[in-house]
Amino acid sequence: MNINFIAMGKLKESYYREACAEYLKRMGAFAAAKVVEPSPVDLPQDPNKTQIEKALSQEAARIGEHIKPSSFTIAMCIEGKTISSEQLAAKLEDIGNRGISTVNFVVGSSFGLSEELKRSADMKMSMSPMTFPHSLARVMLFEQVYRAFSILNNSKYHK
Repeated sequence: MNINFIAMGKLKESYYREACAEYLKRMGAFAAAKVVEPSPVDLPQDPNKTQIEKALSQEAARIGEHIKPSSFTIAMCIEGKTISSEQLAAKLEDIGNRGISTVNFVVGSSFGLSEELKRSADMKMSMSPMTFPHSLARVMLFEQVYRAFSILNNSKYHK
């Protein structure tokens, strides 16, 4: 299976980059995983709603360049469904059993994802009803996808 993490912008902090790199390396035992980081749209210091919506639409187009029609896309957003690690594992297994070879996890910029992108996604998922720093949420997503593959492969990682 191919796993694409399509996330707007680069991680600034080295410790978050190192954590993501570690989970990406571990995932390599189970899947071909890669990170795609399109550049977010620059916005003024205090953008208005129209400016934000326009930027999100432009970012959606940048993200869309990396999504193949035959893939399964999961939009990471606050209004998405929260699921357990076991449920994520089952979802990935189901996607693979349906003959879909690529899963995209899409993470927006600090203003999230456009409504059009969320509507076009095959699934909307949330890490938690709690709020986390954007960079930390990305690390958590990588860890959970690694954990899901560990569950599917009966690894000792998941207890």
